[in-house]
Amino acid sequence: MGRDKEKEKQRQKRNPSEEVLNLLRSRLCNPNFIFRLFSDSPESNYSKLRFIISSSITEASNNSILLLGPRGSGKVAVLDLVLGDLLQEYPDAISVIKLNGLLHNDDISAFKEIARQLCVEHQLLFSKMASFDDNSQFMIAMLRECGLAHKTIAFVLDEFDLFAQGKQKLLYSLLDAMQSVTSQAVVIGVSCRMDADQLLEKRVRSRFSHRKLLFLPPSKEDIERLLDHLLALPLDSSLPHKYAAEFNGKLKATLADARFKQIIDTYLNSNFTVNHLMRFLFQAVSYMDLESGFLSLENFKTALSSIQRQPKMECIRDCSIAELYLLVCMRRLEVKEQNSYNFHSVMTEYKSIHDSFKTSDYYSRNVCLRAFEHLLQREIIRFTDTRGSSQSIDFRPVKLLISSAELHEGLKSYHSCPAMLLKLMDH
Repeated sequence: MGRDKEKEKQRQKRNPSEEVLNLLRSRLCNPNFIFRLFSDSPESNYSKLRFIISSSITEASNNSILLLGPRGSGKVAVLDLVLGDLLQEYPDAISVIKLNGLLHNDDISAFKEIARQLCVEHQLLFSKMASFDDNSQFMIAMLRECGLAHKTIAFVLDEFDLFAQGKQKLLYSLLDAMQSVTSQAVVIGVSCRMDADQLLEKRVRSRFSHRKLLFLPPSKEDIERLLDHLLALPLDSSLPHKYAAEFNGKLKATLADARFKQIIDTYLNSNFTVNHLMRFLFQAVSYMDLESGFLSLENFKTALSSIQRQPKMECIRDCSIAELYLLVCMRRLEVKEQNSYNFHSVMTEYKSIHDSFKTSDYYSRNVCLRAFEHLLQREIIRFTDTRGSSQSIDFRPVKLLISSAELHEGLKSYHSCPAMLLKLMDH
């Protein structure tokens, strides 16, 4: 009993920020919670897709539709949300068969997998030895039987464009079987190729409904709603009411800050999908200070700098001091409007720097040549000509593949960068 009381006291004393951190992380990893926000709007993809699939159940009709959009835009997440809701509402009136073009893009494996899933769904014995024709006929028979029983079969074809390769026998068989009065099915194709329907053969296209739902990047208004939906704390939970209210107040101030909006815009300019936004927010939440228990603007700044890949700056951090000197020399030559330079002219600039500033770092020509070759291998610089392979490396013109800003930031983040190099960049 004494131990239980002690544990209860420790639980009460525990900082609620740990509970908040777990809550926010679980939200950001839960597609149902993320996309449930948009399910109420009649114009949302959720509502449109639900209407199409539910009409097949309630009106005993056949439908087909394509969900198109870039990877990470929420196509599969919204589809799973819709199917989950319909399975709860009509538990005995719908069954779902899922195929993936990466796994089942040839007709034999596709029909076999359909037969296997139908057998599991309806508690039938599946034969691994069944032939292609046997599985094909079994699928058609099951479509007829389910139609007579007023049960809809939803065929989900992920990576739909891969099913459109080759003879498209699976697509033709599915869509042709759906022409029957007795069948009751819906075919849902999911693809990141916006022209997926144009890949269909004429005989398949004529049987397809040509319905398409486009999953576009979220608008700024949607992002604002989503941020509040994901990060704001409930006031009627086990969390202390005062703490939750203060957390929400500080969060509202951060989201309204122009600097925060600039951070979000910077990130989404290159990664504009819901999936990328979730990754960014998860990173920011993970940086939350558990002592204060609040999200701050610094958390989002740190997340932005850590999640953005900067391969060129990473390359600079792996360079030797000799290589850094050569890069700075090349940059100085460009500032002097000497757009064409080679190893020989870079060494001339390097010697000039040493003579003028009396640098303590001075490397022999052979060392610098090896450093120069290493920069070429790392593709931080490259030759500007393509026909001079027989020419001596000393005189072949080269070009920097990093900007002045990237070089300057790379030097500042270099652990043991000589102060002289930063001075040289400023001159």
